[in-house]
Amino acid sequence: MIKSMTGFGRCEHVQGDRKFTVEIKAVNHRYFDVNIKMPKKFNFFESAIRSVMKEYIQRGKVDVFITCEDDTENNFSLKYNENIAGEYLKYYRQMAQQFNLKDDVTVSRLGSCPEVFSMEEQMVDEDEIWALLETALRGALKQFVETRTREGENLKNDLIGKLDGMLLNVDAVEKRYPQVLEEYRSRLREKVDSLLADSQMDESRLAAEVILYADKICTDEETVRLRSHIEGMKAELIQGGSIGRKLDFIAQEMNREANTILSKANDLQTSNLAINLKTEIEKVREQIQNIE
Repeated sequence: MIKSMTGFGRCEHVQGDRKFTVEIKAVNHRYFDVNIKMPKKFNFFESAIRSVMKEYIQRGKVDVFITCEDDTENNFSLKYNENIAGEYLKYYRQMAQQFNLKDDVTVSRLGSCPEVFSMEEQMVDEDEIWALLETALRGALKQFVETRTREGENLKNDLIGKLDGMLLNVDAVEKRYPQVLEEYRSRLREKVDSLLADSQMDESRLAAEVILYADKICTDEETVRLRSHIEGMKAELIQGGSIGRKLDFIAQEMNREANTILSKANDLQTSNLAINLKTEIEKVREQIQNIE
């Protein structure tokens, strides 16, 4: 199976008073490019998150959004900073002596000084947190891959249809070639006969001219290679896997053969067929950009 590079996945995982939500979305990109947005306190999980994602994704520009709701009642505790309180008290008494003031420092006043009391988040078990986050992450990735796979199947069917249509154009180019030669032979004979009137042209000379013309417009090699590329791309699509870059290379080769056919065409019908081929190849190349 093949996968599209566009996709979306979302998963919520709740355990106790904690809930992790992970959302993943992606668009096409030449490489694997990940942007992770999450609370700063979880930044030390970034490397592990990237490692897990590489198990599911080979290419694409991927945005990951992680949120956490923690309703744990005792998640924070009040901390008394004795050293800071002592510093405040020392300077209050120093000021009282220096300026001959009444030493009226109270506990409530001392306690209201900055940093004497502070709220401190309790330490949590990193392994426990990672287990919750990883579960949500893998759930989102699974849904993400499913959407990519469905879209990839649609892309595959569309591309195979386009490739089959291109084969019909290749058949038409090959069928048209002998007709072009015969039309050229007829036109050449009529022109020579009109110039020579009652004289007769040597058939060998006429045959030689037709052979030169045939060699000039011959597209046998191009159509054989183009047919091979088309069949090769169909085989890759059916086999599946991470084939986006390979298909892009094959499409470039197909375009090169179509250009050569167009440059050799000395016939309106053949030119139109070559233009149709180039048009379909461009459509195929556009679609391929979305394949992983």
